[in-house]
Amino acid sequence: MTENATPLPDKSSIFSRRQFLKTGSLAGAGLLVSSSLPNGLRAAGANEVINLAIVGTGAQGRVLIEAALNIPNIRFAAVCDIWEYSLRYGSGILRKFGHPAVAYTDFHEMLEKEKDLDAVLIATPDFWHAPMTRDALQAGLHVYCEKMMSNTVDGARSMVQAARDTGKLLQIGHQRRSNPRYIYAREKVIGLAGLLGRITSVNGQWNRAVSEDLGWPDKYPIEESVLKKYGYDNMHEFRNWRWYKKYGGGPISDLGAHQIDIYHWFLDTKPKSIMASGGCDYYTNHEWYDNVMAIYEFDTTAGPVRAFYQVLTTTSAGGGYWEYFMGTEGALKMSENPSFTRLFRENSAPEWTDWEKRGLVNKVGGSENQQAKTTIDIRETAAPSAWSMPVTLDKAIHQPHIENFLDAMRGQAELNCPAEEAFLTEVTVLKVNEAIEAGKTLEFTDADFTI
Repeated sequence: MTENATPLPDKSSIFSRRQFLKTGSLAGAGLLVSSSLPNGLRAAGANEVINLAIVGTGAQGRVLIEAALNIPNIRFAAVCDIWEYSLRYGSGILRKFGHPAVAYTDFHEMLEKEKDLDAVLIATPDFWHAPMTRDALQAGLHVYCEKMMSNTVDGARSMVQAARDTGKLLQIGHQRRSNPRYIYAREKVIGLAGLLGRITSVNGQWNRAVSEDLGWPDKYPIEESVLKKYGYDNMHEFRNWRWYKKYGGGPISDLGAHQIDIYHWFLDTKPKSIMASGGCDYYTNHEWYDNVMAIYEFDTTAGPVRAFYQVLTTTSAGGGYWEYFMGTEGALKMSENPSFTRLFRENSAPEWTDWEKRGLVNKVGGSENQQAKTTIDIRETAAPSAWSMPVTLDKAIHQPHIENFLDAMRGQAELNCPAEEAFLTEVTVLKVNEAIEAGKTLEFTDADFTI
């Protein structure tokens, strides 16, 4: 087998300005403190240690561990994974940084034995999210679960119901919602200043080059009986679960969910329809579509918006991953990678000088502004001027989202991505695969979004 696993360690929203001024500056940043805390919230001081478990220490679980290690006053008391290779890695990293995490291969054994846990971070394959989340909530624990919520809408719906029934917190890992640059863009650039004018179109993408399927070290296979116990047909599918329908939703959910979540968060509404095209264009041994293109229609308070999204796994051409909101007076290109992030002012729009003086935006030089002086054809619109936002993120991209979860546990914040909100994204994303299979435009109904 190819040994390409990580080595083991040594040791618009289209808000009105009135709405923003009333709620936006605090709520979007996750800083509102509820006057009535859900059942089980600690309402403890910021210095009280919170006991955590991490379930799933594959690629995404390791990202969460690395982000959480920078957060004070937490203690990883347990770590769980069915694969010895990943379990040794996760346990080794945690112990290296002083966390006495007890290692488990059985999730339910961990829940039964670890009586001092406060919360669980779940980073398993998607089809395990719903049952593990429900069991953890019912065991009295708060849960931070990676996106997607589930590989099925019904699974996601059951997670919301369990959170409601138990009164416990359920944060879903759409980490852009805790990124200060995204919060700033949504609330100040779009909401307060209205610099884009009326948003009419959205574009987004995440493209990746061709890559081989994941292998595993020859001395670290999982026994067939264990694979079967946990729902996997074989080791290959365990390692490459994202490509198979019984485990996940394919690249549109693995990659696209992050960005499509931003579509309805910034537009502040649900989509009304979806049309999509996709196929197994390259990987003949995969079940899910490797290339997908989708078009959503949204009805916003300002008017209709059409939103295009593509995820390609056969080329990296087109450069990077981003969400591009385009309006009558300006455009906003957002990405977790700050080098892709930029604002553009249409030449016909009101000047942004006053907003620049107030420090809301900064004008930048470079090729974009030089191009504004040159057009090739009389019918060509001159390129808009380029601007930046004075906000940076100096932490791991997942860290603010985990911090928000912990602050909510202490009663000091509201969740930035509670399960009810993430459920809207779940429905919106999984409908893409339905539209491809149907070969026609599908309408969203109220029932789709009903919990």
